Amino acid sequence: MALVVEAIYENGVLKPSELLPLSENQTVQITIHQDSDWVGETYGIIRWTGDRAALDRFALDPELDPQEAP
Repeated sequence: MALVVEAIYENGVLKPSELLPLSENQTVQITIHQDSDWVGETYGIIRWTGDRAALDRFALDPELDPQEAP
C-alpha cells in the first residue's frame, strides 16, 4: 500500500501533517522527496560562469520575462 503524506522535519524527527493509518510499532519504509528547486537542479547545464545569485535573478525575476508580441 502506498501512502503520500506531507511532513515537517523538526529536531531530528519527521512529523506528519495528519494522522497515519498505522499500527503501533509497525515498521514502514519511507521515501523522501524534497521540494524542487529547478534553478539549482539545472545549474551548470548552460555552462554559466556567473554566480548562483545572478542566475536566480535572471531565472526568477518577473521583470525579465519575455514580453508577448502584440
